[in-house]
Amino acid sequence: MIKDFNFYAPTRVVFGRQSEEQLPALIKQYGGTRVLIHYGGGSARRSGLLDHVYSLLNEAGISYVELGGVVPNPLLSKVYEGIELCRREGVDFILAVGGGSVIDSAKAIGYGVPYAGDVWDMWDGKAVPQACLPIGTILTIPAAGSEMSSSCVITKDGDMLKRGINSDLCRCKFCIMNPERTYTLPAYQTAAGATDIMMHTMERYFSKYEDMTLTDAISEALLRTVKDCAVEVLKAPEDYRLRAQIMWAGSLAHNDLTECGTEKDFATHRLEHELSSLFGVTHGAGLAALWGSWARFVMPKHVSRFVQFAVNVMGVTNDFAHPEQTALKGIEAMEQFYRTIGMPTCISELIGRTVTDDEISEMVRKCSRFGTITVGALEVFHEAEMAAVYQMANK
Repeated sequence: MIKDFNFYAPTRVVFGRQSEEQLPALIKQYGGTRVLIHYGGGSARRSGLLDHVYSLLNEAGISYVELGGVVPNPLLSKVYEGIELCRREGVDFILAVGGGSVIDSAKAIGYGVPYAGDVWDMWDGKAVPQACLPIGTILTIPAAGSEMSSSCVITKDGDMLKRGINSDLCRCKFCIMNPERTYTLPAYQTAAGATDIMMHTMERYFSKYEDMTLTDAISEALLRTVKDCAVEVLKAPEDYRLRAQIMWAGSLAHNDLTECGTEKDFATHRLEHELSSLFGVTHGAGLAALWGSWARFVMPKHVSRFVQFAVNVMGVTNDFAHPEQTALKGIEAMEQFYRTIGMPTCISELIGRTVTDDEISEMVRKCSRFGTITVGALEVFHEAEMAAVYQMANK
């Protein structure tokens, strides 16, 4: 069975060396006259990228204001600050310089500027996005795929509620991707980014809709490519070919291409949101710590899908007489890949200890929105299933 789908990917991608030079023309093309330059920590400045952006805009006569300080798992407080700044300064375009956290923060600001109420209403289910300032990005961290996706994940300070919403209104108008800008990424961040990229595809690949062989083939090629490149790029961080393939894969993994004809699951993502919210861990590393437990929990009801993954992605020899063994070997091979690139495969490896029963209960409460929602599609998770996977990963 093939699921009907509507594929929409409007973001203009400008890819390659010196692609930043096209920035002023792109901003003008999409109506920008007063730009918020939004970024994270000091790396964009230390690398010289911010100064180059300022120089390009100055030469083109485009005015701008700046707001830095976005942290991993971007915070609502920074979004509020950006909304106030944009309104005060008459900003009509937002440029995100960074990775997924910066882009998601920019999207949330874009939603908030034209909204009369509290922008958190949209993540709290009290409102639906109706408008968004136009957003462009210069991508420096391939991982989240937010540069071509409709998603936006924000963490509310204090309560530490990490939630995501989806709307085509926030899709970036353009994304500038220069793989050379990723040469200096730390090894851990590179590995965590590759993990996130692969997981975005796996969340769609593990589906009850198994007849879209073309989409499967795209997903499998993407997974194999990122897996191979991730191992090699840690040895050769300034290899343009490797960095380019990972960067492009990050966008393809989360622009819904690998969802055409299938159905996204995202249970692992939703479970991880609570892990990174509670402990402040890197998102990709949290995904690696949970995925093997999720996979073992759901695999017995979906053996053929896991066999296909084991053989076509992980290169496991198919034991036709014992399909469950083949499926398990595929899961084990994936976990071995995580170890090879320095990612954890359980919670204790991630945070340095096991979590308590009370902490698991807290994560379950927040993941289920206090018992009001389920997560997952391959298998629907209620609170009991969420708790079971957290317990399996708690070693």
